[in-house]
Amino acid sequence: MTTSLPAPSSFGGLLRAWRTRRRLSQEHLAAEALVSTRHLSYLETSKAAPSREMVLRLSEPLGLPLRERNQLLLAAGFAPHYTQRPLDDPALSAAREAIDTVLGGHDPNPALAVDRLWNLHAANPAAQRLIAGVHPDLLAAPVNVLRLSLHPLGLAPRIENYGEWRAHLLARLRREADLSPDGALHDLHRELVAYPAPAGSLRHVPDGTERPPIVIPLRLQTPAGGLNLLSTTTVFGTPLDVTLSELAIESFFPADRATAERLRVLSHGR
Repeated sequence: MTTSLPAPSSFGGLLRAWRTRRRLSQEHLAAEALVSTRHLSYLETSKAAPSREMVLRLSEPLGLPLRERNQLLLAAGFAPHYTQRPLDDPALSAAREAIDTVLGGHDPNPALAVDRLWNLHAANPAAQRLIAGVHPDLLAAPVNVLRLSLHPLGLAPRIENYGEWRAHLLARLRREADLSPDGALHDLHRELVAYPAPAGSLRHVPDGTERPPIVIPLRLQTPAGGLNLLSTTTVFGTPLDVTLSELAIESFFPADRATAERLRVLSHGR
């Protein structure tokens, strides 16, 4: 269970809830933020008002995302510190070019850019080829890649290790939801859990004799044959914009030579 965060109007309650969510004692957080435990207690009980610098200082050891740092500032009566621009804003042109370069350079291997809610912002041709043929409703904006993966009318019938891949995605989404106050992530998790699985896809249970994999692959059927894909996640290293801080590039790599060859075949439309 996770702590329900109070409304942003209560700085002290919001600070206390984030500390509890991060499982930090007052002593630990005070030491990390270089403030006295007494002063931190006063902040949490609203006996003292924080400065703008104090809010930002406390945000760091709490590991707050930029969006939540802005919310903490607003709760304390200050303007947001971090900008939030749409991805097509001219100020983010260099970042967009970097994303396009990474996605384009990864072809014929699939890669896509997603936001904090797993909504699709860009995909290279290889990724677009893999999602071709799913139900048109799943491709209406905003396209959610987790919904696209696990929905019965999406990629689910093509995923050979659906049970394993589903468990991986749901566990990852649950961790992200537990670290965030955004109810949208919990709503998405509940939606995905309720999807019916393809017949027989959840029957396999490891018997202890199988060699454990080094990572959980995505095994996907395509017109060129089965693909065995490994995935990695790339984020911007030092973002100061909320939009950039929440973008991630999910890249898939062939786990064997047969997959690499089949991806090349798909890229040439054969």
